[in-house]
Amino acid sequence: MANEAYPCPCDIGHRLEYGGLGREVQVEHIKAYVTKSPVDAGKAVIVIQDIFGWQLPNTRYIADMISGNGYTTIVPDFFVGQEPWDPSGDWSIFPEWLKTRNAHKIDREISAILEYLKQQCHAQKIGIVGFCWGGTAVHHLMMKYSEFRAGVSVYGIVKDSEDIYNLKNPTLFIFAENDVVIPLKDVSLLTQKLKEHCKVEYQIKTFSGQTHGFVHRKREDCSPADKPYIDEARRNLIEWLNKYM
Repeated sequence: MANEAYPCPCDIGHRLEYGGLGREVQVEHIKAYVTKSPVDAGKAVIVIQDIFGWQLPNTRYIADMISGNGYTTIVPDFFVGQEPWDPSGDWSIFPEWLKTRNAHKIDREISAILEYLKQQCHAQKIGIVGFCWGGTAVHHLMMKYSEFRAGVSVYGIVKDSEDIYNLKNPTLFIFAENDVVIPLKDVSLLTQKLKEHCKVEYQIKTFSGQTHGFVHRKREDCSPADKPYIDEARRNLIEWLNKYM
């Protein structure tokens, strides 16, 4: 399971200087960042934050990238006003901090966002994408909500339980080979469980030589060796949404 010595030692990586193409709105009890698609295709994607919160420019950059491919995107504050993790924080208190931010207990927020997307954005097809903490949330939600047409879980921690394979709709899992948060044995466990039991389409991709956060917390120009993997993972994300939505 997730490395207990490193419960989630996320280096914030390259924090982008990015203003965003969308706007902040209030959706019932939570704030959110919304970017309307240049093409009104009736499709929307919920982008779920990592531990650094809904205002992280990197996450908004990915949301805008998805939006540019024909989806209205929304990045809600799933911490509901609670502070995101401070990159300079004391990791010894991280487990306690995390207890008040349970990725499996966001049903109230999901209900509010779904209603907003359907009523205000006229979304008929809805998918979800999440990173780190949000990747764990996506895995959980794809086992619970059949109305999500497609899901992409990006380096979400894998928990060993009997229901980790019970996906409702097609789900893509993206992992990094050198992720100290998610050992490869956890990825192997997920692969085995899905192969034996899953009834819907899924795919698991592990990117060689990459580390936790590579898809959204590394700049494309950070390293010639990393760039092809960053580009491929982002392309795979969009292709998965396009295929199943």
